[in-house]
Amino acid sequence: MKKTFLFLLTVITVGCSSSDSETPQENPDTEAMYFPDNGTDVWETKDRATLNWNEAAVQPLLDYLELKHSRSFIILVNGRIVMEEYFNGHTATTPWYWASAGKTLTATVTGIAEQEGFLDINDKVSDYLGTGWTSAPLAKENLITNRHLLTMTSGLDDANGDDVSPANLEYKADAGTRWAYHNVYVKLQDVVAEATGQSWNDYFTAKIKTPLGMTGTWLESGEDLSVYWSTARSMARFGLLALNNGKWKNQQIINAGYFSDATTTSQNINKSYGYLWWLNGKESYHMPQTQFEFNGELIPTAPADMYMALGKNDQKIYVIPSKKMVIIRMGDAADEENWALSGFDEDLWEKISAVID
Repeated sequence: MKKTFLFLLTVITVGCSSSDSETPQENPDTEAMYFPDNGTDVWETKDRATLNWNEAAVQPLLDYLELKHSRSFIILVNGRIVMEEYFNGHTATTPWYWASAGKTLTATVTGIAEQEGFLDINDKVSDYLGTGWTSAPLAKENLITNRHLLTMTSGLDDANGDDVSPANLEYKADAGTRWAYHNVYVKLQDVVAEATGQSWNDYFTAKIKTPLGMTGTWLESGEDLSVYWSTARSMARFGLLALNNGKWKNQQIINAGYFSDATTTSQNINKSYGYLWWLNGKESYHMPQTQFEFNGELIPTAPADMYMALGKNDQKIYVIPSKKMVIIRMGDAADEENWALSGFDEDLWEKISAVID
């Protein structure tokens, strides 16, 4: 019996020794979450080999990203950088526009203003901006709440372009009865400014930009639209906040309950839309510029629990809680100009899945 035990112990020891030269595999589910410090370029990295990814699929992914006019691409796992690549003259310090991916910044700041008691998302927009902020009949304008702006269900006509001046915000349907991708959401920035008594930029800087250590700035893009520009790493910082349900290090930046609502189906028309966040894994979805309902998931090749900040010409923040992962893509349109979602998402996820799965 004693000899048998010694023999088994020897076999186990030899077996362990023979694998010492291999990279140890790590379990993302048990690893502590990492947050980069503010005011520094230092950001912890993780070796892909520790994740048992398919190394043979990495170069095809990078080739595809470059072919499709990408400028930056980052993958975080538990907050650590696993992949960080720049293309077409872009660098880690080059700012780029978020486009509509920045809608999620607006949704988050709106939630912070609510948790601080400055506003209620169930209030009428006119409680903050006064009546006449649209050209809709007063009774119809007063149906529109902050929540309707968060969920793209204002009922205002989306066929009139990006101009959000009162004359261009025309009644189409009662608020809450029609989902339409519309830049009227930007009025939430005015609501926050009126409610807090601060400029939008000052409040955003104090509540999001500074606590997360982000760089970047809001730039006017014509027709009263304000678009955020930053480096890919600053976009990744916000994605990391989202992965952690609004928590940054030990500080709950945005109420976890509100953030959960923001990343859950927000109305019964477009099941794949929260509070300015796109949601994967639902049974149906609507696309910008159409009232047609499509059956199935937004991105069948991607994880079902993923939620996304999507911007014009393929600006992407993918957040995948089941994999403790954030993915950033910035660049020019992969193919034709698009408003948020495109066929590129599905093709890109085929390449990503070949690596990570």
